[in-house]
Amino acid sequence: MSRFAHLAYTDTVRLVQEEQGSAAAVGRRLAEGDEPDRLAADESAFIHSRDGFYLASVGETGWPYVQFRGGPPGFCQVLDERTIAFADVRGNRQYISTGNIRADGRVALFFMDYPRQARLKILGRAAVQGLDDDPELTARLCGLRTEGLVERLLLIRVEGVNWNCHQHITPRFSEAELRPHLDRLHRRTAALEEENRLLRARLGMPDRVDPEGADDTGSLPGEAL
Repeated sequence: MSRFAHLAYTDTVRLVQEEQGSAAAVGRRLAEGDEPDRLAADESAFIHSRDGFYLASVGETGWPYVQFRGGPPGFCQVLDERTIAFADVRGNRQYISTGNIRADGRVALFFMDYPRQARLKILGRAAVQGLDDDPELTARLCGLRTEGLVERLLLIRVEGVNWNCHQHITPRFSEAELRPHLDRLHRRTAALEEENRLLRARLGMPDRVDPEGADDTGSLPGEAL
């Protein structure tokens, strides 16, 4: 994150670091040089595994704007060690991010893995590319994308990369992440229900379960007969 530090640690940031006693620890990154950071195998794999990320841009008024971009895992692709790209699909047609990028291509991206409490931060320079400018790249990026009308390609030239501290990231799970665990639970429940049915049959008990929670006697669980 040498380049990331040079971009993020402004004079005012360094002043605050001094005030808070962290200047020496975090400042070591400034001694590592100022060459653009590159995406290694870990970063590439992480990006390809994500189903979304947060994209921050800044407009001419100086106000930042953050938008979420989502799609199937792999919709944002690493083209090389310094370039990521994705097919940009029509949204609410405000075009705030697109307009901001036209005025100032500097962007920040947060890729999150909530279950594992991991976060990858990227600083880069974004550029809009027409769908007809590179048909081969367009076909590649549109092969795996979110549903909707693709209006443009967005290419981001990576400047800085930083794996952020996992502290305070609340674990959250998407439906896709929960599905394997829920499937196992459903299979286990079905097996127990079948076992219960067979036991009830052996005991000569009716094969019925009241959906409201009452047993076959009409009593609720725990209610005295």
